[in-house]
Amino acid sequence: MSEVPDVPRASIATLAFRDFRNFAQLALTLPESGMAIIGDNGQGKTNLLEGVYYFSLLRSVRGARDTDVVRFDAPGFFIEAAMRTPEYHTMAIGFERTGKRKRVRRDGVVLDRLSDALGALPAVMFSPTDVELVAGSPSARRRFLDIMLALSSRGYLGALQQYRAALERRNSALREAARRGQAVGAAIEVWERPLAEHGAMLVRSRRAWVRQVTKRFAERCEAIGERARTELRYETTVDPNAESLDLALSEALAARRASDLRHGLTQVGPHRDDLVMLLEGRELRTFGSAGQQRTAAIALRTLEAETLRDARGASPVFLLDDPFAELDQRRASRVLQLLREIGLGQTLLAVPREGDIPSGLLELPRYRVTGGTVEALA
Repeated sequence: MSEVPDVPRASIATLAFRDFRNFAQLALTLPESGMAIIGDNGQGKTNLLEGVYYFSLLRSVRGARDTDVVRFDAPGFFIEAAMRTPEYHTMAIGFERTGKRKRVRRDGVVLDRLSDALGALPAVMFSPTDVELVAGSPSARRRFLDIMLALSSRGYLGALQQYRAALERRNSALREAARRGQAVGAAIEVWERPLAEHGAMLVRSRRAWVRQVTKRFAERCEAIGERARTELRYETTVDPNAESLDLALSEALAARRASDLRHGLTQVGPHRDDLVMLLEGRELRTFGSAGQQRTAAIALRTLEAETLRDARGASPVFLLDDPFAELDQRRASRVLQLLREIGLGQTLLAVPREGDIPSGLLELPRYRVTGGTVEALA
């Protein structure tokens, strides 16, 4: 794969936190290249990366509720950044614990819909917990697909929102009918058309992405050091070869109505699908070693970064939360080479010790975080 030197780079110029996690007050001017953040566990390294990623996802990358990322006893949090994406923007996000209200201001204008700010900062985060993308439940892989595709396609985001709304209402109708001892009725069936329409769009988009990247996934795994043959596959609860996915989903929903009523939930659709990784034809989740699963997870993240780069026309900000902790120096060097080939953007690297900075990132300016305070090192 050739390097991509001419792609613009997304970056953060300034960053400010108030009462976010263990940061009472933080104001930083970030070097264009990024920074290496050094600190013991519990001092705030990952919290800093989480705050940066909040500008992309508008919620915690670790799945925490907004009330849980507010500093202890504070009434809310406020984060603000000036960024280039590659256009220059300012963005501020505030959350009040009382009333659980969240507001987003972009370039000084309060946005009526939070979804209008989703993906404002193209960013991708690597961490040792990414192994759950491979070894964990299907929900982790569906979340990976949904976040990546929603951040790179407004059409996918809209379909996902519509699908989830219809799914919630159909499930609610199923539970209500079961509680009342009623048979399947119009209150349940009415939600099947939007489920089929928007669900088909989700399935088509996911399958198209998998078809597009499966060869590169195998190449990335090999480049990192995996010798066995790897493969990506999208498994769906409806016939993938159906002439019309909308019709296939409609028929599947109709066929499962009585069973869905007994279980109180919708059992077919993209919310039950899976992104399967194979190693020599067997599921990597079950048969792969920890090292092989780690390699596959890193390969997935590089594909995510590339997808965001292509969609946004700029290399994303790379948030590296001690991602090389379980890799030998040779594999770490190979991963860094891959990142450079797809266009390594501004990089925020968090590690416990200066000695943990890989040789390929030694040029990053160094900062130390201690108890929510960040200081530049000489």
